[in-house]
Amino acid sequence: MKKLLVIDSSARRTDHSIAGYNSISKQLGTLFIDEWMKKNHQDRVVCRDVGAAPPAFISQDWIAAVFTPEVQRSAAQHQLLTLSDTLIAEVEAADVIIMTAPMYNYGMPAALKAWFDQVIRINKTFTFDRSRGDNPLEPIFQGKTLVLLTSAGEFGFEPGGSRAHMNHLGTHIEVLSKYLGVNAFYEVRSEYQEFGDARHEQSLASAREAVIELAGRLRDC
Repeated sequence: MKKLLVIDSSARRTDHSIAGYNSISKQLGTLFIDEWMKKNHQDRVVCRDVGAAPPAFISQDWIAAVFTPEVQRSAAQHQLLTLSDTLIAEVEAADVIIMTAPMYNYGMPAALKAWFDQVIRINKTFTFDRSRGDNPLEPIFQGKTLVLLTSAGEFGFEPGGSRAHMNHLGTHIEVLSKYLGVNAFYEVRSEYQEFGDARHEQSLASAREAVIELAGRLRDC
């Protein structure tokens, strides 16, 4: 039995009466899970929608609590790290992470960045050791797969594309995924959303096909 963790981050829902207002990235995530569960009914899926319920931003007191040895933390400091501990436990338990994210201003939604800031934490998801020289950080977790499903209003964000240099969504998440224990990273994107023309429909159809293929391939590994 595998454990899947779904992290949704769009501010949009999927139940609006006007179809064009609904989140494409979340719909792709639902499609992935539906396809996965066709054969893996026993697998466990944990869902966290940070778009609907954004994590708190880290603060000076939060940072102080993180860098205080656990046995020396006050009750208030332990309380301040409760959400972080919960989010990290969800990541630790997951075999596969499905992350859905729209591109906001060429990067990830603030709610998703807040999630990463709560999760990537010294002595919990990575260690820091100066004896490693210029590469002192090492992830603690290993062996996880991350599937990133994204949507963008423009196009050409793929490697070598006309806007690849402006893609601070998938590229950023792929870098950060190392500190979630991710060893296999996949991205499927839907583009042209703001154009709303045939190119968008084709991009979305291609993304759906890719999601179905990827879910089936990973599921059957």
